[in-house]
Amino acid sequence: MAGGGLGEFEIISRYFARAGARAAAGTTILGIGDDAAVLRVPAGHDLVAAVDTIVEGRHFLRGCDPRSIGHRALAVNLSDLAAMGAIPAWATLALTLPAADPQWLEGFAAGFFELAREHGVDLVGGDTTAGPLTISVQILGVVPIGEFLRRSGARPGDLIAVTGTLGDAGAGLGVARSPQRGRDPHARALLRRYEFPVPRVAFGRAARGIASAAMDVSDGLAGDLAKLAAASGVAAVVDVDRLPLSAALRAAASPEEALDQALGGGDDYELVLAVAPAAAPRLAAAGAETATPVTVIGEFRAGEGVLWTRGGRAFVPARGGFDHFGGASTQFTD
Repeated sequence: MAGGGLGEFEIISRYFARAGARAAAGTTILGIGDDAAVLRVPAGHDLVAAVDTIVEGRHFLRGCDPRSIGHRALAVNLSDLAAMGAIPAWATLALTLPAADPQWLEGFAAGFFELAREHGVDLVGGDTTAGPLTISVQILGVVPIGEFLRRSGARPGDLIAVTGTLGDAGAGLGVARSPQRGRDPHARALLRRYEFPVPRVAFGRAARGIASAAMDVSDGLAGDLAKLAAASGVAAVVDVDRLPLSAALRAAASPEEALDQALGGGDDYELVLAVAPAAAPRLAAAGAETATPVTVIGEFRAGEGVLWTRGGRAFVPARGGFDHFGGASTQFTD
């Protein structure tokens, strides 16, 4: 990015100290402009906090649309709150830039605040510094006391359900890296799923009191389901023939490639949930109310680990989920 002659405080005042949507829950007493924010959590609620960092060359390609980067920086955090059944309220932003490019900052801020307004998130502080392009967002939300979802609630006999479709974002990354980028409708749809993921916030709230456990699928189903099963102390059994795959993915990839993306591609930001069989119709109704497809793909049993089946036989995924320090399956450099 070319330098724009902007200083730190001018960047903040021009692009981020703006009147966005007020917090959807709680009250912002003091936001950007002081040494720290002062926030009021509504009575009868717990505070829920999450933080994620995205880095150029690992989470997005060099030259990626800055509007997409701004959107994704917030979306990955909103997805974590969705998995907890929380209502988003506030965010802080730490932005490390190689240079202060006004055009890039304008696009980034547009993507960030568009999603913030949609979910009632108030940006209340942060930091800017010079260095390799890195964005860290902390998000804060609220949930009625004790009603949050967690990973550790699955029990033997619970069904395994997932929202939306899986594998689109992983395939979309392939489109982003291709010189034929987005030349047909299916490729454009997959690219959109990668660049502008849709966090399942409304569905997560609707799933409170219905799902017994939940987790967002950010690192690939193969890795994330194993984490949920381990946290709950149960085994998971999944029929991979039941995984929900989009028409775009089926058209753009072979059956084996589509399955590989669905299990290990990452960046889908869907939810995987545990639900008692008796509560499954209520979960489906929550999906219908929030325009969120919900698919049952297996069940939890006593034991440990994940058993994948295909056509009634044991199946071994070609790769696991994303791991930053363990040979990450979707890691890339440019």
